[in-house]
Amino acid sequence: MSRVCTSLQIEIPIIQGGMGNISHAELTAAVSNAGGLGTIGCGTMSPIEVKRLIEATRRLTSRPFALNIAIRVSPYTEDLITLAIEEQIPVVSLSAGNPAPFLARLQEAGIRTIGVVASVKQAVKAERAGIDLLVAEGVEAAGINSPLELTTMTLIPQITDQVTIPVLAAGGIGDGRGLAAAWMLGAEGVQLGTRLIATQESCVHPQYKNHLVQADDLETRIIGREVGQVRRVLNGAYVDGLRPASLAEFQEKTNESFHIKGALEGDETAGYVNAGLVSGLIEDIPTVQALFDRMMDDAHERISRPFP
Repeated sequence: MSRVCTSLQIEIPIIQGGMGNISHAELTAAVSNAGGLGTIGCGTMSPIEVKRLIEATRRLTSRPFALNIAIRVSPYTEDLITLAIEEQIPVVSLSAGNPAPFLARLQEAGIRTIGVVASVKQAVKAERAGIDLLVAEGVEAAGINSPLELTTMTLIPQITDQVTIPVLAAGGIGDGRGLAAAWMLGAEGVQLGTRLIATQESCVHPQYKNHLVQADDLETRIIGREVGQVRRVLNGAYVDGLRPASLAEFQEKTNESFHIKGALEGDETAGYVNAGLVSGLIEDIPTVQALFDRMMDDAHERISRPFP
């Protein structure tokens, strides 16, 4: 069993990325029930809302799942740390900020910690602070990304050369080829986001899923670069019309309410949907279990092939 599976008490080295305010119990539980680590993304939700999601998830699975707390995004970071401890959540992933101030409290409560990083410097700093595992995320990933814009293919081997703790790869991964490639680059598992949206258990609007299935290699774009924030989304009428004059205006026009309009209401004229570059590889809407089985089988088969 890999270090990732042993540390997180899961069966296969695949975890779910935080999906912010469109997180829901059905998908989180499906990922955990399929042997991976499901994740509730706290986004900007209040502790009361997150607690309801925790309770709903526990009704659907008895297996471990995680909370993702986006440190600088959530107005409730301290309260969510307390909630994770009170609810005895087994794993907490920390993104969008420095995880160091929160690690001791979480680990003293027996919680495993995951840090989401986008550079070698961040990875080394997180390891020195005592994080248990890392997710190294390339700019291929959906949603808000690091302005450094390093790619998964180049980021993973550089990070795994510099740290000793387990690293999971994120960004551009959605099938067995991506999983096998991540292993070859030195990662010990992968984090999926966009690919899990296009599954049967995902409770987003069918338009979102269908848009992903229909997407080609050019269907995503980066928005916000001109104002200093990088967000990867699917093409659509709403993002076509975005002309922010400042970072504050961009953040206002891409806040979670507009993502909810696109992702949950299916209205991409009044809102947008996050999506990674893996969108161009999505061709169907399987169950999570079928997706994971396919990924694991294909990855192992590819690795066992002789190469010239």
